[in-house]
Amino acid sequence: MNDAKEEIKSRLAIEDVVGEYIELKRAGRNFKGRSPWGVDKTPSFIVSPEKGIWHDFSAGKGGDVFSFIMEVDGITFREALEKLAAKAGVTLEKYKGGDSKVAKKKARAREALELATKYYQLCLTKNRPVLDYVFYKRNLNKKTVKNFRIGYSPKEGYALKKVLKKRGYTEDELEVAGLLNQYGGDLFRGRMMVPFINTDGTVIGYTARVLNGGEPKYLNTPETLLFNKSRFIFGLYQAKEAIRKTNYVVIVEGNMDVISSHQAGVSQAVATSGTAMTEQHLKILSHLTEDVRLAYDGDDAGIRATERAINLAGNLGINLSVISDYHGAKDPDELIQKSADLWKKAVESPKPAVDWLLDKYEERLNLNSANGKKEYSDVAIRLISYLKDPVVVKHYEQLVAKRLDVSVEDLRNKKLPSGPAHRLKPISKNGYEVGHAKVLEDSLLSIMLFGGDAGAGIDLEIPEDETRLDELSLIFETKFKNFSKKELKDATAEMLKKYHKARNQEKIAELSKEAEKYEDDEEKFNDIMREIERLQKG
Repeated sequence: MNDAKEEIKSRLAIEDVVGEYIELKRAGRNFKGRSPWGVDKTPSFIVSPEKGIWHDFSAGKGGDVFSFIMEVDGITFREALEKLAAKAGVTLEKYKGGDSKVAKKKARAREALELATKYYQLCLTKNRPVLDYVFYKRNLNKKTVKNFRIGYSPKEGYALKKVLKKRGYTEDELEVAGLLNQYGGDLFRGRMMVPFINTDGTVIGYTARVLNGGEPKYLNTPETLLFNKSRFIFGLYQAKEAIRKTNYVVIVEGNMDVISSHQAGVSQAVATSGTAMTEQHLKILSHLTEDVRLAYDGDDAGIRATERAINLAGNLGINLSVISDYHGAKDPDELIQKSADLWKKAVESPKPAVDWLLDKYEERLNLNSANGKKEYSDVAIRLISYLKDPVVVKHYEQLVAKRLDVSVEDLRNKKLPSGPAHRLKPISKNGYEVGHAKVLEDSLLSIMLFGGDAGAGIDLEIPEDETRLDELSLIFETKFKNFSKKELKDATAEMLKKYHKARNQEKIAELSKEAEKYEDDEEKFNDIMREIERLQKG
């Protein structure tokens, strides 16, 4: 695929592709703009047309046009390749070897799904009872129906199959697209059809709602070559621009909640389709924003889902909160039907996720009883263990200790009751955040390669990838080109100290997490703790 990559790069100017996502201004030979991840106070995103690469100094990310699309859209390299190939007018089939059969299957599946979507949309316009359901019972307007490409699947068991076979699609191709049931008939019958639209705008499957009773209420496309439920985020295609503009995302439970929310003016809403939230879902969203707001129910399922999200978010630097003020409605959709303004106010006033969960458990448990205190402290300690920021950890330790009328030390002793376990208390990172070592490493590598004598004392592995080398050249050119020899040497010495310290803190954090797995294996646990102690001493 290297030939295909080079052909795409030759046809697409990187500044044009990046310029579709952020505003760029000429800065000498380069272009400059604000980080699409919203982490800079002044423009720190550099694009070099000459080298065909970009680097975001505030986020510590960089690469070529493919890595940019992967990062900003939260997609795989393959998806980025296909998206940019389409944009450049490059036919990937010409460059394919052993995977050409799979690529052809995917292409045919996309075409079949696109035709199926148009067919379902046509069927909707011709069915008065379904139109009444969509526009009056669900209160959707024409703009929303068009935006989400909503349609209707006829009740006849082979209606879609007949249409697509006339267009030249085989039964095997329709099966690959996820359109057939186990008996070879249409999978979707007599349902309101809502397409799963990928971030590149292509249809990859459906969620289908039954209209007149029956089970299941919602029927989703099974896993296919195109549809992977652990990665797909419903509504993200429609929500991306709003998320970038407001710098937050709202995760609701149901697909209809997403649609209602967009119609009500909260276009940042998305949902995970037919599955619990995964780390992959959060990673994709973290490329767009660090502010994730959950709109979950306050029932047992909602509580479990929120705790799981806190655990997953801990390693991704995500600020997680919960939207909870539904004014008596059971979910966002019901609240929106009551008042779109109330939903907007609820979205703008979320509560930190840990606070929300602690409040829920406080409502359910009797904190005046020994057993209630035990259960509450078990939950609280578990939640605190998911948190990475030492300041935040200390805040919640003090808050929980006050609610239980115990000391912070009592909480820590409960968490780690034996041996040297007290060493696992929250570790101060001394101001070094996750990813800080990577930013320092980028700078040090750029000096090592392009800084002459100043880089003599740096011992890092030199990358062989040409794009990576170009990126490091851009970093040096942007940050250090105007330094005197003395200034560069002094800056290098200071960065080396910080780099080794940051690497140590990252290793300590990794070992602390690993130690939790071996709390019942005293020998292994103590080995890990000794290594942590060695690193802490420096």
